[in-house]
Amino acid sequence: MLSIQTTDLTKTFGHLTAVNRLNLEVKSGEIFGLVGPDASGKTTTLRMLCGILPPDKGEAKVADCDIRKEAERLKERVGYLPQRFGLYGDLSVLENIHFYADLYRVPKRKRKERIKRLLQFANLEPFEKRKAQDLSGGMKQKLGLICALIHTPQILLLDEPTTGVDPLSRRDFWIILYDLLKEGVTILFSTSYMDEAERCNRLGFLHQGELMVADTPSAVKERIGGKILQLRVENLHHAMKVLEKEKAFRSVVLSGDKIHLLVDDPKEGEKVIGDRLREREIKIVDLMVVNPSLEDAFVSMVRGRNEDGRGVREEGGETRDERGQG
Repeated sequence: MLSIQTTDLTKTFGHLTAVNRLNLEVKSGEIFGLVGPDASGKTTTLRMLCGILPPDKGEAKVADCDIRKEAERLKERVGYLPQRFGLYGDLSVLENIHFYADLYRVPKRKRKERIKRLLQFANLEPFEKRKAQDLSGGMKQKLGLICALIHTPQILLLDEPTTGVDPLSRRDFWIILYDLLKEGVTILFSTSYMDEAERCNRLGFLHQGELMVADTPSAVKERIGGKILQLRVENLHHAMKVLEKEKAFRSVVLSGDKIHLLVDDPKEGEKVIGDRLREREIKIVDLMVVNPSLEDAFVSMVRGRNEDGRGVREEGGETRDERGQG
């Protein structure tokens, strides 16, 4: 069963196509990640799906609601947490929650138990009287999540919810999301963090407003083809500049303190690396074949799409052309 289904969903702003013919399916009870860099269309997609922004073309059904014709009914079934959630700093945690409960017309007789459960759920019960402006970044995000959940939505739409949040708070946030999955909530969230994308049941790569692929993280990495050589050197950035010029590598990605290079033939790739770095007197610390990361897969797809100009092959064998813009 599908909680979200879009058909050729499109949004333009003047001459800019922010989302181009998006065909997306999110299954009920799963967590689906929209992954892509800034200006790839993630926020615009989420705003259309929650009924805030009308599409220019195409159709979408979210929680059995037509986003064009049933926007008000849709808002009762969807919780939306934007990048900048509208918390009121001079109101307490509890006052903010009651404010959003009023907006969603949650009956007062149902609030007490629901609010108590959500505060416990997010570990915010000890801070219910603290003003929102005095909360940490991670606590503000948890409060925003409670406000988005106060009306018990079927679907939760989250727009880069952990951006700027410390690692410990990010971990706590994900524990909450997994608990929501157990309760049957469908979650669609956007992120630019590849480690978060790994946690999803399925994910979709967005680039210049177009969906390049939608599949499980493991299946996405398998699509890469070729092999990944992981390189450690003494002069990392100098080595990057040298190797990026080589046509023998399908992609060159900086991964922490290492360089990942996508090659068709590992032995040939190792030879090219050795020859080029010796010429520049750059010492190789370590070089080995490793499993591809999601970042490797994304960079490879974008590069292949830009080079052949024919788009990236999607599930079902269809090919998208390159008419999307940033």
